[in-house]
This record gives sequence, structure tokens and C-alpha cells, in this order.
Amino acid sequence: MQMKNKNYKIYINKINENWIVDRLKKEFVTGNKHLVTNNLRKADLIWIIAPWNWRTIKKKYLISKKVICTIHHIDELKFIDEKEEFLERENYIDFYHVPSLVTKHQLEKITQKKVIYIPFWIDSKKWFIKENKLELREKYNIESDSFVIGSFQRDSEGSNLSVPKLSKGPDRLIEMINYFNKNKQNLRVLLTGKRRNYVIAELEKLGIKYSYYEMATPLQMNDFYNLLDLYIVSSRFEGGPFAIYESAITKTPIISTNVGIASEILAKESIYEFNSYLNARPNVEEAFKNVQKFTRESLLPKYVEEFINL
Repeated sequence: MQMKNKNYKIYINKINENWIVDRLKKEFVTGNKHLVTNNLRKADLIWIIAPWNWRTIKKKYLISKKVICTIHHIDELKFIDEKEEFLERENYIDFYHVPSLVTKHQLEKITQKKVIYIPFWIDSKKWFIKENKLELREKYNIESDSFVIGSFQRDSEGSNLSVPKLSKGPDRLIEMINYFNKNKQNLRVLLTGKRRNYVIAELEKLGIKYSYYEMATPLQMNDFYNLLDLYIVSSRFEGGPFAIYESAITKTPIISTNVGIASEILAKESIYEFNSYLNARPNVEEAFKNVQKFTRESLLPKYVEEFINL
């Protein structure tokens, strides 16, 4: 790849939230150490990968450097309240990056600036298929005959952990789980992640069995996908979600609302409108085939090529 300037440097803003974006930043840096700098003065391009932390960058650098900002998703339920912040930040943005076509279409309605679409990636070497579902269930004390539904993302809003984060659709998730509980024998829900208070409280009200691992390791997460009968994405608005990538690469049955990357990886029959979720059907082979286009090896070079030529 021919660079305009062999000393070209990218500064990526700090996150430090122990969240998926930290992982993406780390993986990008690991693969492009020659390209990334922690010194803003030496940077040719500032990549605001975490737009909520944009104020941590001094304005003199935002003014003097080229700036690209990633917009992961736009929560249309909240945008009226967040519009002022968006417009203030836009004063310093030269280009936008989005990881899904859904977000691209949303963003192009509210900005005249160039929007670059490159999906985020999955490291296919860290996720793999395991055939021994019964052994995995025994390992985690889950009955072998259970119908196991997975949900691995937070559901509570802000500091009030009893309030559902509506963009993630936990209220919808509970309704769907309750339906399956009435129509499947021995249902169990497997939860991971922080801020699962709302869903846990609702499951307990309904008397539905669940297992909860707040901080699962990467190896445990791989196990969890492989022991599921179904993963449900019930979000109203979403950037990834990475559960779609992870389900697809591990051949985990999954159904999802049409958010984020869903339509680019999942088969049409696996995507549902909320009032028609009963018609949704997982298609693991189609998802597995499509997710191969979203691997780290295939997508990281596209970021480098696009960004150094801005």
C-alpha cells in the first residue's frame, strides 16, 4: 500500500471503559503500530472512535488536525436531547465513519459531511465452533434438555439500574422470552455483562430460570454461544451488535431486529419486526458464510487505506 507520507500518523482517542470499543482500538493498534501515535502533536489524523469522549481532546488539535469521527449508531429516541451536543462536535469533524449501512442512512439525513462506511471486524481466530453442546452444558450446570436463550448485552439505563435501556429493547426481549417459556419445555436464559438488573428482575417476576455471568472471560463467552439454542437481538437501535458477528462465526442460531449490521450478515428470514418475531427463523449457514467478509484480516487494511487517503 502506497502512503502519501511514510511518516503518516493516526491518533485514536481514549476510551478505557472495558467495552467493545476498547477491544477494537487495541486490535487496530496491534495490527498498525507503525501508523498509530499517542502524541497528538505528531498526528496527521485524529480518529474519534469514541464520540462520547471527544471533549478529552484539546480543541487546538481538533482545529489544526484532520478529524474523523465514528458514529456507532443513532438512538432516534434520544437524538432530540443529544442534537446540541452533536452539532457542537460537528464543528470540529471533517469526516464521519460508520460501521453499518443503517447508521450511514441515519447520519446522512443530519449532516452534509462525507460519511465513510467500513464495517467493524471480528477476529476469527478468537471465536470457534464447538460440537460438544452437552459437555458444555454440564460444565456450566445447565440441564442437558434445556432450551437455552442467550442475551449478552446490558439492558439498564444510566445509573438507575431498574430503568430499561429502551434502545437495547430489554422490554421486547422479556416479552419474547415469556412466549418461549410458555411454548418450550425447560427454558433457561443465559445472561452475561454488566447492568442486567432490569432483565433479571423481570425474569424473577415471571419465575423463569436463568444463569448469570457478569464478567465472563473470552473463552467462557465462546462456550456460551456454542451451548445456546437461540440468541435474540431485540434492539430498537444498535451499532453492531457484536453478538451478531459472534453468533454467526460460532454458528449459533440467532434472530434479530433489523438493526446495525444485521441485514449484512443474517438471512432475511432471521430478521424480524417486533410484532412478527414468531415468523423469524435462524439460518446458521447463511450467517456463517456472510460473516467471513467481516474478519479482521479482510477489513483492517480497508481502514488503513481509507484513513491515510483522507
